[in-house]
Amino acid sequence: MSEHNKTVVGIDVGGKVKGFHAVALRGETFVDKATAANPALIVDWCLDHRAAVVSVDAPCGWSQTGLSRLAERELLGKKIHCFATPTRERAENHDKGFYDWVFNGENLYMQLRRHYPLFDGRKRKGTVCFETFPHAIVCAMKGRLVSWKSKVKVRREALETIGYDISNLSNIDFVDAALCAVVADAFSKGSYKVYGDSAEGFIVVPDPVRA
Repeated sequence: MSEHNKTVVGIDVGGKVKGFHAVALRGETFVDKATAANPALIVDWCLDHRAAVVSVDAPCGWSQTGLSRLAERELLGKKIHCFATPTRERAENHDKGFYDWVFNGENLYMQLRRHYPLFDGRKRKGTVCFETFPHAIVCAMKGRLVSWKSKVKVRREALETIGYDISNLSNIDFVDAALCAVVADAFSKGSYKVYGDSAEGFIVVPDPVRA
């Protein structure tokens, strides 16, 4: 199968109730979408589609220092504001469940890594999964900083501008999953940028210059 015919998947992560939204992309077409609360079901869906690359909107690692992770600080250095992942201990001790979605993402990565090794910063052949971030994706696609305001409109327009049919993406969760799938496709073609390190995890965004 050629690089341009591979199926790739993007996944948006929510809490235990909201669960996961996933979109499969093949070529220039979003061929399927799914939602489930159980991460194992989403992974099975990826395998059913024979996805080569899976991109996830959730932290793939915890802070090791008590500060934000290196990838997040590097994005912030480019004025791209993003979620600051705490240490796992701090997240466990938070009494309002704010980090439940991060733990849900951790569960998803645990399931994924049985079939999709986590990206370690090196080029590799075979299946892989990695972390990405929709706001940073849109900034990369547009080649400039974009506002957080009206994010639904901005993100839908970003996909439409490069020729994707988004009529079947019924909510922001599927839109974000679709953006993740676009990064997975760019990754499969070698058109990506990487932030972070192996200790706390990498965040991958598209590189339009190389696309």
